[in-house]
Amino acid sequence: MERKVYTKMNEILKAEHTALIVWDVQKMLVNSIYNKEEFLKNMNNLINTARSKKIPVFFTKITPLPQEFESPARKYSLGKLKFDLSRLPAEMFELEIPPDKNEIVINKNTASIFIGTNFELMARNAGIETLIIAGIATEVGVESTARDSSNRGFYTVVASDASSSSDKEAHERSTANMKKLFDVLTTDEIISDLG
Repeated sequence: MERKVYTKMNEILKAEHTALIVWDVQKMLVNSIYNKEEFLKNMNNLINTARSKKIPVFFTKITPLPQEFESPARKYSLGKLKFDLSRLPAEMFELEIPPDKNEIVINKNTASIFIGTNFELMARNAGIETLIIAGIATEVGVESTARDSSNRGFYTVVASDASSSSDKEAHERSTANMKKLFDVLTTDEIISDLG
């Protein structure tokens, strides 16, 4: 049996088979991005639209492993970014935008929502075919999750202005890269296509 291929954005972004991933919108990251006010305005508009359309919203949260169980390669990579999670106070890991009571927070340890979580199982069980991805940082978790999403057969839409980074040039490079592979739209374009 051949499955229908969606070719129009209003088909791809049909509320019945779409979910929104709010990637790592945590205090420590929000406080470091180059466009905090614009980002929060767009992110809140996207979340509120998803809620009004009954689109499932998944929040992710960096949850460090105990140091003795963390990968040496990951410690090395984080060191290159000058990012030491073990030295941050617990309140810095809190979500900047609180989820509603029925929304899921996924604690994860890598830059992909698919590694070490039950997200894909939940998405497939709910008949989700399209993932809208937005959050911080564009060039790290947003892009990694978008690539993973596409590789696993989900329609993938990245919200360009509801994603951000502490490095504006890295955000712009990542956005340009992703445009070659998936749909990268503004918040207003996504909201319009959601009808």
